Amino acid sequence: MSTFNVPTRNDVSTGNQAIFDQLNKGIGFVPNIYATFAHSENALGNFLGFANGKTSLTAKQKEVIDLAVSEVNGCNYCLAAHTAIAKGAGFTEGQTLEFREGYSSSGAKLDALAAFASEAAIQRGKPSAKAIDGLIAAGFTQENVVDAVLAIGTITVTNYLHGITQVAVDFPTAPSLSLA
Repeated sequence: MSTFNVPTRNDVSTGNQAIFDQLNKGIGFVPNIYATFAHSENALGNFLGFANGKTSLTAKQKEVIDLAVSEVNGCNYCLAAHTAIAKGAGFTEGQTLEFREGYSSSGAKLDALAAFASEAAIQRGKPSAKAIDGLIAAGFTQENVVDAVLAIGTITVTNYLHGITQVAVDFPTAPSLSLA
């Protein structure tokens, strides 16, 4: 099992303390996975800057990617967090389960995005031409495809960090696909 603890505000650098304060102000707490980044002097700020950078994708489209990729990578932490975030953004639990399975019955655009994100993760960055062409046919641009790749990379980082550290999940547990 992991030997990683979840650092508190008092355990981290002054720079990370300021980020903890911003997170507390903005979302009401510091998620354990973000606190874990703060074991490094620079990782938390670098990650949040990358994750919160400008993108051509909507927040909902990013959640589709987060759920599809987190399912492929088997990250219970990110599945829990992004199920809660997606539901807060207006998706139903049923939709979140579909995204995790790499599809959507909510329309061609979300279906193509979920399929692309899932396949890109399964194929380690080498989705089929069909998956890429499906995005374009559904109305995504080349800019959107590039931004989707960045979103896949961002969620993969947190998937891997949790896989390595196994810090406690501090979001409601996401339902199992096998029980859905």
